Formats: sequence, structure tokens, C-alpha cells
Amino acid sequence: MKLMLDSLDSPLGELLLAVRADDARVCVLEFADGRARVRRALHARFPDAELVPTDDPCGYAERVRAYFAGELDALAALPVAAGGTPFQERVWAALRDIRAGSTRSYGQIAHVIGSPRAVRAVGLANGRNPIAIAVPCHRVIGADGSLTGYGGGIERKRWLLRHEGAQLTL
Repeated sequence: MKLMLDSLDSPLGELLLAVRADDARVCVLEFADGRARVRRALHARFPDAELVPTDDPCGYAERVRAYFAGELDALAALPVAAGGTPFQERVWAALRDIRAGSTRSYGQIAHVIGSPRAVRAVGLANGRNPIAIAVPCHRVIGADGSLTGYGGGIERKRWLLRHEGAQLTL
């Protein structure tokens, strides 16, 4: 399998983008300051993959740039292949239903996926999301309105939510 790999600048730092060449779906969109972690994760998920440097694979890097330029729905229809467990995939699908400018709590996501007692598992799935921003895990906050954790760091999460116009209480 070939993975088309690109890096792009953003207001929050460099991002790494990996797209499966066989079906043109994004499998990774991560902040590059975790480059070694991203490469390990790619190797674990796709041990025989050939990483092919590609400028703007499938036009997706341009869509990421459009998001940062203010076109907040530019990533909504981006085809993704996160490669998680069935539970993780349900969580990640629910995240994609959260519109820009909105937030949900972990408990609300658990309820939406039909597992209202799985709040902690939702948090774990959220933290393992390999497709930042397009699978908007940054839109999930604590029940009290706190920003809680984010793989890219709380300041990036705060920036993304403000960029999208979300009303932050804390």
C-alpha cells in the first residue's frame, strides 16, 4: 500500500497529512511536533506501506488551508479512514457530526453513540483520534465546560475553538 505524505504550515504549526493512495482517504492529520509518534503510528497501522512524499495529495492540503483561512466547513466532507476499533469508529463518526462553533461533552457523545455509561471510553477514543481537526476531537469538552485534554495541547484546542466561534465559558 502507498501512503501519500505531505506537510503543511498552519497558524498552529506544521501538520502532517497522510492519504491512502488506493482509496484517497485521509488516514492521518496530526501536528508535526509529534512527527516520531506519527511515523510509529503509521508503521503500526500500515507496516508495509510505502510513504510517498506528495504535494497536496488529492487537494486535501488545500482544504486544510481553507479551513485555517476561515472556511470552517472545508473539512466536513473530507473522506477519512481512521482505522480504529468499531467503538472508536462510532465515537469518531459522532465527532464529525459536531458543527464548527459547537461543542459537546464526553457524556453527550457517549449518549449519542448509544453507550451512555461509556464516558471514559469515549475520552480514550477521542484521545486516539489520528485525524485532528477533520475528525474534530477538539470540539469535545468536559461536562463543566473545561477544555480538558487535547493531543495537540490545550492552547491549540482553545485556538481552534475560538477560530470556529465556539463560546468558551472557562
